[in-house]
Amino acid sequence: MKMTGAQILLKALEREGVKHIFGFPGGVVLDIYDELTRCPQIKHFLVRHEQGAAHAADGYARASGQVGVCLVTSGPGATNTVSGIASAYMDSIPIVVFTGQVPTALIGNDAFQEVDIVGITRPCTKHNYLVKDVNDLARIVHEAFYIARTGRPGPVLVDLPKDVVQGKTTPKFPEEIKIKSYNPNYHANPKQIKKALELIAKAERPVIYAGGGVILSKASEELTRFAQAMQIPVTTTLMGLGGFPAPHDLWLGMLGMHGTYYANMSVHYADVLIAIGSRFDDRVTGKIEEFAPHAKTIHIDIDPTSISKNVVVDIPIVGDCKDALIQLNQLVAALPLADLTSRYRPWLEQIAGWKRDHPLSYDRTSGEIKPQFVVEKLYELTQGNAIITTEVGQNQMWAAQFYHINRPNRWMSSGGLGCMGYGFPAALGAQAACPDELVIDIAGDGSIQMNIQEMATAVEYDLPVKVAILNNQFLGMVRQWQQLFYDRRYSQTPMQAPDFVKLAEAYGAVGLRAEKPEEVEAVIREAINVRKPVLMDFRVSPEECVLPMVPAGAPMHKMLLV
Repeated sequence: MKMTGAQILLKALEREGVKHIFGFPGGVVLDIYDELTRCPQIKHFLVRHEQGAAHAADGYARASGQVGVCLVTSGPGATNTVSGIASAYMDSIPIVVFTGQVPTALIGNDAFQEVDIVGITRPCTKHNYLVKDVNDLARIVHEAFYIARTGRPGPVLVDLPKDVVQGKTTPKFPEEIKIKSYNPNYHANPKQIKKALELIAKAERPVIYAGGGVILSKASEELTRFAQAMQIPVTTTLMGLGGFPAPHDLWLGMLGMHGTYYANMSVHYADVLIAIGSRFDDRVTGKIEEFAPHAKTIHIDIDPTSISKNVVVDIPIVGDCKDALIQLNQLVAALPLADLTSRYRPWLEQIAGWKRDHPLSYDRTSGEIKPQFVVEKLYELTQGNAIITTEVGQNQMWAAQFYHINRPNRWMSSGGLGCMGYGFPAALGAQAACPDELVIDIAGDGSIQMNIQEMATAVEYDLPVKVAILNNQFLGMVRQWQQLFYDRRYSQTPMQAPDFVKLAEAYGAVGLRAEKPEEVEAVIREAINVRKPVLMDFRVSPEECVLPMVPAGAPMHKMLLV
């Protein structure tokens, strides 16, 4: 039976198990939107800006473990998704973005709302397609999903010219996808695994440094089993939060520029560093020449291009994190664990001393609402059971430091790109994926305004996301740098925010405010108990800094603590 391109697209989405998509209509995708009215299996969420659609698909993917999907029109609709695509690319998040395009005969003629979105997104997609023939559409859609979710995940863009969407053919839906030039290796080399364990068995000061790859490969249980059996302390990147349970006796917290003192010191003085699903980002390594200078390094990653890219490693292991950890755990039973843990004991005692002497802390006596206090209260009152998204800046770092993520797929933040405006639409995507969960976006007053329009989406679709705004009336992280390194010359960082309570009410949501520390708990409790989207405006200390902090260009063990 012949089908239009629009019908083929939606049929392929059904075959991929897609139940939710985020999008915004326009002229060249009207046939797809018309067909959606006859496709009850797929629920469409109308966002208010296409960047919100891309971030919502990203949050959906992280919360559900599935591929997120968004659909937008050509020209500005397509270009508005680029920040969301780039964020997903940097964080290895599987989304598929469908963009409308002018008819193929007009491509290259500067037609109305024409842009070369394939060219624009080539540097920030895992792969992208311009569909030129309706006969290729079914195959391409399935290939896009396959590429997005396999190997090192990432975003894939499919550009759909209007004549392809309107064209007709008898589609052939592939039962299996095989791409000759794309064959990710999942199985870690057993010989390299054995070498790694032999090196670990000789260590006296080992540390596990885990990244987002542990979450993406669903390897958190295997990581926890390995760390507990070997009694090796664990630190993670921002993207790896939730890959190891926090709090835990072996948990060091996040490492890096705003990592804990004891995580950074542990990595600096380690003699064996076991990197799992991480990429040695500059926010983790600091001055690269002085990163983990005493350590032999093992690196497990599915992406061979990430290994020895920034830090030359001693034992490279290409493969899926889960597969590698399963193999490691199988070999661990043969080791003299009592002897190893006895040898590690002085190291664990040293770390315990660093934890005792330099815990994460802040002034609790000032009489102002401290942002750290708000995050601590959120953790206390939710018992760590919420899905947390963040915006970008100080709010992001305080959330990472003081909200303890105890399992995977509960933490969503724009790590690699650091995209302001990420958290709120990502929270909507997470809420759509997990309708029975409590979802909280920890935000700043600057970042939340980047995509505040999505409050209309939250209200329309009854997505009861809670937004905790740490309102310091500054672009806080930029102001912090100006305070510390530019003699407090606050150039264009003080900012006037709207009345968030009235703004929430204007959208049909709930607005709450706390101006004193004793009001914080009541506001959070009320927000949790109401089944509506909520904006919580916490008027926090305006010049509070995120500490510890490693200055740009400094090694990770040289932190500003006060």
